[in-house]
Amino acid sequence: MRLVRGFFAFWYDFIVGDSVMLAIGGPAVLVVAYVVSHAGDAAAAQVLLPLSVVMTLVASLVLRGSH
Repeated sequence: MRLVRGFFAFWYDFIVGDSVMLAIGGPAVLVVAYVVSHAGDAAAAQVLLPLSVVMTLVASLVLRGSH
């Protein structure tokens, strides 16, 4: 049981690390860009992807600085 708990603790620490917002925000940004691009608006997805990545990083830094 200790090995299983250690395995999941490693992956949690590896993926989440210090910022839950980045662990959730990164895949969320990719999903939103995927949905927008497959809805037929590839140009909007090309603009949305970098902007949302920057906004997620800024939000993570702002929230981390407030603690």
